[in-house]
Amino acid sequence: MAHTYALRVNGRTTRVTVDDPDMPLLYALRNQVGLRGPQFGCGLGQCGACTVQLGGQAVRSCSVPVSAAAGKPVTTLEGIGDAGRLHPLQQAFIDEQAVQCGYCINGMIMQAKALLERNRSPSDEEIRAALAGNLCRCGTHVRIVRAVKRAASTMA
Repeated sequence: MAHTYALRVNGRTTRVTVDDPDMPLLYALRNQVGLRGPQFGCGLGQCGACTVQLGGQAVRSCSVPVSAAAGKPVTTLEGIGDAGRLHPLQQAFIDEQAVQCGYCINGMIMQAKALLERNRSPSDEEIRAALAGNLCRCGTHVRIVRAVKRAASTMA
């Protein structure tokens, strides 16, 4: 039996129809809404590539059922800025050359955004702790920390 949910994604309401209300939010965002920011990484909520903000909290969209997102604002990487007007975090990641393969960057930026919303001036240790659950195989961790510090300074 099909279930239809109204999702508020990046400020716009869209309807998604799913066979299983426990289907991961990630699948609805990518396959029905057409967004490419959240990435499928591990499918277990452990790598962070699929991170979005749900109700203002950073969550792993591969572990959140689409039914749990109904009625709550969902913000993805596409919703914080675009090519014409980048979010300070997006610009900082470019300026610090913090992106190598780019697969983890969605999660890094979305997790860093949640951090900066609750702590406008985090230390390096606080940044590393906040991003510890986001896996990156490219080794740009030092640049990522610098990018978050740069964005914090820009946003201050």
